[in-house]
Amino acid sequence: MFSERVQSRAAQRETTRQRVLATAERLFRDQGFAATTIRQIAAAAGVSSGTVMAVGDKDALLVAIFDGWIGAAHRSRAGSAPAPTVDAIVALFEPFIRYFALDKGLSREYAAIIVRGAHESAIFEDLARSLLGEITSVLESAGSGDAERAARVVYFSYLGILMTVSHGTLGEPEAVDRLREVVAFVIGAAA
Repeated sequence: MFSERVQSRAAQRETTRQRVLATAERLFRDQGFAATTIRQIAAAAGVSSGTVMAVGDKDALLVAIFDGWIGAAHRSRAGSAPAPTVDAIVALFEPFIRYFALDKGLSREYAAIIVRGAHESAIFEDLARSLLGEITSVLESAGSGDAERAARVVYFSYLGILMTVSHGTLGEPEAVDRLREVVAFVIGAAA
């Protein structure tokens, strides 16, 4: 009985957390990040401001929204090993570039939060390790001599491209083209 109550409370907390994040994302996209307040998020989600703050401040909410989407996109392709080509490696990143290009204002806010370093992001932790592992596998299949080092070059180039997309300097098609150039260069140099 006690464990059922604890599990239901944990499930209830997670449901509330997801509702707060979904509401925050909708308001951030509709009104803009700066114009959205914690009180507005609370009212729209049907919870107290304290409940929203238990999930996180505005910066933490935005990081959780982006990281949640990035994690879901990454998990959706788990187990699928792309063929060892430039296009296969670029395909690993295209959903992320597309997501960042979707709302440059929000992406710019996310990038600023990450750069300030006040909130941890999965993009530099577990997801980074997984993505580096995927890139390394593809590069090894392509016959890369130093696949781990080449994967780091591709990964850090990708992060730079994402930041450039969030700045608005590159659009989605140009960003994919720049990444394709980097991957082709790295594969050529590492062979």
